[in-house]
Amino acid sequence: MTGSPALRPASASVPDLAPAAVPGPGRRPRRVARPDVRTLSLVGVLLVLVAVGGITRPEQFLSSGNLVLILTQSSVIGVVTVGMTFVIIGGGIDLSVGAVVALATVWATTLATQEYGLGGILVCAVLVGVGCGLVNGALVAYGRMVPFIATLAMLASARGLALQLSDGRTQVVDDEAVLRLGYEESRVLGVPPLVLVFAAVTVLGWLLLNRTTFGRRTYAVGGNPEAARLAGIDVHRTRLLLYLLSGLCCGIAAFLLIVLTGSGQNTNGNLYELDAIAAAIIGGTLLSGGRGTLTGSVLGVLVFTTITDIFALNNLQSDVQQIAKGLIIVAAVLVQRRADRGTAL
Repeated sequence: MTGSPALRPASASVPDLAPAAVPGPGRRPRRVARPDVRTLSLVGVLLVLVAVGGITRPEQFLSSGNLVLILTQSSVIGVVTVGMTFVIIGGGIDLSVGAVVALATVWATTLATQEYGLGGILVCAVLVGVGCGLVNGALVAYGRMVPFIATLAMLASARGLALQLSDGRTQVVDDEAVLRLGYEESRVLGVPPLVLVFAAVTVLGWLLLNRTTFGRRTYAVGGNPEAARLAGIDVHRTRLLLYLLSGLCCGIAAFLLIVLTGSGQNTNGNLYELDAIAAAIIGGTLLSGGRGTLTGSVLGVLVFTTITDIFALNNLQSDVQQIAKGLIIVAAVLVQRRADRGTAL
């Protein structure tokens, strides 16, 4: 009777599903979910870096001013990373984020735009970011272009247009309301406005990714686009919205950069795309799509910014810093692969 298909246990015909719900004999249950393990690991890395900074330069690194500086420097690239995380989870990539930030800062700081004050600068930066995201999304979703090629073309075009608009010059912001946001007097309970914006974007992004239908569709499209299509999800529209979201984040980041530097120039946002992708990767986001967390990405941003701060305080060369970042990325990918193999066993 044991050979009869009708009496065979259900777990024998579906071996991959039953153990995931109820661990069988000889299989130890996972006590902590993999995303939690990665998050705790990143927290541990961040604590180690804080300890290193505190030991090597205790007076400078542990000062409240330096900690606020780390958070402020994390704000611009952090907002960009939020949008990048959505795109990667959805199975795409956006190589144009740095160039879009540069174009938005240049366009928003022209003399014509500055005549409209703070509101005009903010709206212009956001519209430029969203416009570039719309072009990227249309090319990828409806033009059926490979995301790497489409966003690479946008990278070149946006950099060229930024250079043409600025004529290679730095455009200084004269609007007092914009500059005042960077003053210490504008802080709320000691926290700069840029950090508050970064926190707000992160929270809203987390809610969108984890508490809405759009977030579930993002994971589905990134994990298996064909299965998502068969399930009734509009894959093309979802991809378009993901690149629009990335463009929106670039526009917000551009405005924060204008406040931080008081200017706009075509060299802004250099290598932002690599920093954002690296932060998302060490945060547990798969480049193939379908998995990732905003919490991990934000921790990745803080890890890289803290490394940069420690190297600067210790007067170490930037090339050593880049080597350290590369080693961290490789280690993060190896940890991901090991975790995936352990789950498959």
